[in-house]
Amino acid sequence: MILEFEQFKIDIEQRRQELLDLERALNLDSEQAELKELTLLTSDPDFWSDPDQARITQKRISVITSKSAEYHRLLNALDDLAVLCELGAEEGDSEVIPEIAAALKRWSRDFEHMRLRTLLTEEHDSANAIVTLHAGAGGTEAQDWCEMLYRMYSRWAESNDYEVQVLDWLDGDEAGIKSITFKLSGENAYGYLRSEHGVHRLVRISPFDSSGRRHTSFASTEVLPELDDSIVIEIKDDDLKIDVFRASGAGGQHVNKTSSAVRMTHLPTGIVVSCQNERSQIQNRETALRMLKAKLYTLARQRHMDRIEDLKGDMLEIGWGSQIRSYVFCPYTMVKDHRTGCEKSDIEAVMNGDIDDFIYAYLAGDKIQK
Repeated sequence: MILEFEQFKIDIEQRRQELLDLERALNLDSEQAELKELTLLTSDPDFWSDPDQARITQKRISVITSKSAEYHRLLNALDDLAVLCELGAEEGDSEVIPEIAAALKRWSRDFEHMRLRTLLTEEHDSANAIVTLHAGAGGTEAQDWCEMLYRMYSRWAESNDYEVQVLDWLDGDEAGIKSITFKLSGENAYGYLRSEHGVHRLVRISPFDSSGRRHTSFASTEVLPELDDSIVIEIKDDDLKIDVFRASGAGGQHVNKTSSAVRMTHLPTGIVVSCQNERSQIQNRETALRMLKAKLYTLARQRHMDRIEDLKGDMLEIGWGSQIRSYVFCPYTMVKDHRTGCEKSDIEAVMNGDIDDFIYAYLAGDKIQK
């Protein structure tokens, strides 16, 4: 028992050193100086004379404050564990050993989340994320796979305190979803989820096959940042074709009685977006326009080939040979990211939103390449 407490003390001090190293990487000292300057700006009587700049300033204040609070929470947690470990050793209290072990495991998880922030340095990493899933090769099986991926991202969002808002969806023919677009709102949502852009491959015994054969299915994930008002994109009215239609899926009687859903086509490029989550056609139109601007901005950035992956990446055919990650349920269980080599055997945990290892491996590799 004494040896266990001694090992805990060593582990705590190692984690403390890792946290101090992270403090330097996060530039917390310089950010505190920046925070003081920004806070002074908010007290200026003319602060709200430029609403857009004021919102940007307030968002930056929120980001710095949140980062500092999380750092000090982790530091205080280590101090509390050190005290608990010392008391447990002095009193020979073996009952606190599982408590300390569990607390260290939680601390390590939270530390990894914070360490991810050091990799989020790209222009739009702090933005909300607009995610679109499309079922690919595989018919009903692929449509079910598309719904499984949506559930996976929803669970990940829930565990990381992101708000999920479905913007558009198209139900599958027999089951699942043909396509769905949803927004994840929260700090660094796009920065984390840009790692998910690409084709995802599923291998399993299909529940839709009466013969119990193994099937391979595909679905694509497209991830875009939600642009703020600081980026101005002019779209001519003559370049837009706007169609309205009745929303589908859940939503009560209203969706079946009014044409509130909006489909917007940008004629010069052929880009199509749609939104049907709001009861108001006007609100759906505004949301669809924001989605279109994000796609057009991506298209404009693609002219600079050295920066294309910064924002959207290359979308390949939704089928064989283009997958970024494979999820194998049979004959063994394994999730493997083909870009980084990261693997996890606990596929149930992954499908319940445990994808942080894949995100971190991608972001770490992306930073090394740059």
